[in-house]
Amino acid sequence: MNRRDVMKTALLGTALLPGLRAAAAPRASEKRRGGRTFLLVHGAWHNALHWTRVTEALSSRGHQVVAIDLPGHGLNARFPASYLTGDTARFSEERSPQADLRLEDFAAAVVSVLEKLRGGPKPVLVGHSAGGTVITRVGELAPQLIGRLVYLSAFCPLQRGSASAYGALPEGRTVYGEKLFIGDPGKLGVVRINPRGDAAYLKDLREGFYQDVDEAGFLPFALTLTPDLPLSLWTSEVGATRERWGRIPRSYIRCAQDRAIVPALQDLMIREADAFTPGNAFTVDTLESSHSPFASQPEKLAALLAGLP
Repeated sequence: MNRRDVMKTALLGTALLPGLRAAAAPRASEKRRGGRTFLLVHGAWHNALHWTRVTEALSSRGHQVVAIDLPGHGLNARFPASYLTGDTARFSEERSPQADLRLEDFAAAVVSVLEKLRGGPKPVLVGHSAGGTVITRVGELAPQLIGRLVYLSAFCPLQRGSASAYGALPEGRTVYGEKLFIGDPGKLGVVRINPRGDAAYLKDLREGFYQDVDEAGFLPFALTLTPDLPLSLWTSEVGATRERWGRIPRSYIRCAQDRAIVPALQDLMIREADAFTPGNAFTVDTLESSHSPFASQPEKLAALLAGLP
């Protein structure tokens, strides 16, 4: 590796630091006029690192891209002691040090980044999976800072209030992933998984969330997950109104092979949101992908995002 390659690697690595994670900017000659700003919000147990390939693909098209670690995720994570020692029995019972985190904490973290991005075009705010709950709350708190909301196979817990209310519906049931959750969320204060589980556990994890990614490609994504999702993100109501959240242009990217948030549930949330604000409906696109197109189809996903109205 020559000096130029070393420096390039170092610069790309800075995109994974806490706080703002802007991808390496394209050269001035590569920038397109009208480039947009994208703020990427990951889903449950994930972090900014999981967006890396999408970030690179959007940046190469001349867009500014920022991805963040939500509170309790990535470099902001706090771990139960039993997760670090490998005490399986204790891991199923130990209350999480992240149990105190609330939806408002997640939303405030995103609003803080939006404030820092003032001065240019209003960012496109993208939320994946449980990140949809976060961006819905952010849309209610700070609609003036957002150019468009994008739900990537994400919860839009509007008329029923919380992600858990949608997960309990018949449309939300799936045979995949049932064996992944550990302990009693009410006692743990979190929804817990075990990214350091055995081969059988990781196979179930891949089949539930990443089935269109081969095992070698899946493992780096799996082993950088955080075990604890604060329960508040699952159970809190977003409090969205027509006057604030409902005035922001929005798009939904469906994942047609999703086994976590199945297409029937995605479609239900789209219909309910459109009924809530019939004058401001979703634009809808579909990827033939699992729940994790940022891993399996990053170029196609980037192309869809770049082509949004």
